[in-house]
Amino acid sequence: MTIAVSPDALPALVLNADYRPLSYYPLSLWSWQDAIKAVFLDRVNILAEYEHRVSSPSMSMALPSVVCLKTYVKPSRYPAFTRFNVFLRDRFQCQYCGTDADLTFDHVIPRRYGGETTWENIVAACSSCNLKKGGKMPKEARMYPSQKPYHPTVHDLHNNGRKFPPNYLHESWMDYLYWDVELEP
Repeated sequence: MTIAVSPDALPALVLNADYRPLSYYPLSLWSWQDAIKAVFLDRVNILAEYEHRVSSPSMSMALPSVVCLKTYVKPSRYPAFTRFNVFLRDRFQCQYCGTDADLTFDHVIPRRYGGETTWENIVAACSSCNLKKGGKMPKEARMYPSQKPYHPTVHDLHNNGRKFPPNYLHESWMDYLYWDVELEP
């Protein structure tokens, strides 16, 4: 079946040369155009395809649904220090009350006391708890994070990301997702 495909539709799951996703959260996806371009540049192997096809005057091909890089991309050991990664490390929960609503971040040791904006001093916090704690030290506010802030590895974030699957998972992707998770006895 040949159809007109929107750029956001039918993304391709991108696997590293070891058949693991480049990232779990956000899941490593390419638009169908980028996937086709990588196929023609001989940078990927197609592992699974959608039923939908795209055509040009001289050819027609099924859209890739899973592609695997031909060259292994060594993942970074430590992730970038971003608001999103702090939230992912803290599982998108306020570290003071446990809610997942209206998240921001908090300096455990306030900046006015020399607290730095680092992995080891920042936690996810809801606006209400952040306002309540204000610029106070944890002991003064009687508010302690449920988990001591730490510098996560990419592996830590991947493990947390698996707990938040994307809204859309195509059936052809299932054989390639979560295969490296330890099995329960």
